[in-house]
Amino acid sequence: MRRICFLLRVRPDRLAEYRERHANVWPEMRQALRETGWGNYTLFLAEDGLLVGYLETDDFDAARAGMEAREVNARWQAEMAEFFVALDGSRPDEAMKPLDEVFHLD
Repeated sequence: MRRICFLLRVRPDRLAEYRERHANVWPEMRQALRETGWGNYTLFLAEDGLLVGYLETDDFDAARAGMEAREVNARWQAEMAEFFVALDGSRPDEAMKPLDEVFHLD
């Protein structure tokens, strides 16, 4: 199982709405994430907009490709793109760059 951590930045003026949207993630989006291998997927949001994402998966490339093929993901990413800073034309899920793991206490 591979642990993945990534960072994104939410627009400071959209933090409350971002939190609200994630309190009500569509059931079909939750199901798609589970079915495509996004285990223990967690998002942490700081008051300044720093978003830390964490997930566990056997194959991150396959998990991303699985979501890419889901219509619900295209809808979700289109709605969520406006919440982020500096995506440079990418969708939020395309901007997720895994951080290097340098230590893990097992």
